[in-house]
Amino acid sequence: MGAVKIEEASMSMIKTDLITPEKQKEVKIGKKYNGKCLRIISIESSTKLYCCYVYAVIMALIVAVVSLKFTLSLKKRRPVIKSPRTCYTTCPRDWIGFGSKCFYFSEDMRNWTFSQTSCMELEAHLAIFNSLKELNFLKRYKGPSDHWIGLHRKSSAHPWMWADNTEYNNLVPTRGEGQCGYLSDMGISSARDYTHRKWICSKSNRCI
Repeated sequence: MGAVKIEEASMSMIKTDLITPEKQKEVKIGKKYNGKCLRIISIESSTKLYCCYVYAVIMALIVAVVSLKFTLSLKKRRPVIKSPRTCYTTCPRDWIGFGSKCFYFSEDMRNWTFSQTSCMELEAHLAIFNSLKELNFLKRYKGPSDHWIGLHRKSSAHPWMWADNTEYNNLVPTRGEGQCGYLSDMGISSARDYTHRKWICSKSNRCI
């Protein structure tokens, strides 16, 4: 047992001799250097991580902008389909609607020229009919009185014209030698402008 103790004591003395002050200094410097390296590595890792995060955010923004631009370009190219508009026809107050027109039957009695001017003030003109249905409607609503309509001519040698300056197609013959047409129970007759009668205005109905 004594020999063993002597040997251990010898070994400890050898170890003590081996770890000199210079060695201890080197060990301290090594530890300090290792610590700095670890700090540098951790800083570099954080920087790399931050750069990766910034790069990912930038890429996401670029992708979003490109997608938005592509979507907008598709919308521009896509044809716009308009839904059919529902149209409800209406006539002004005191006017009567028939087909695509509105008609106004006056209570006053004036000459043909004054009657036409009065209709124009209502954004209309003396009545025009384009079919027998419209003519029969006017005859039914005018009552027993004669009413000026939109037919006129320069003389018996000239064709009948409507108040909108379109030529009358002679759907119904016009009686008389006058220059202005009016509606009677017998149909269409003519007289001089100065004769006083009631009148009928017409215009297209509105779509709302």
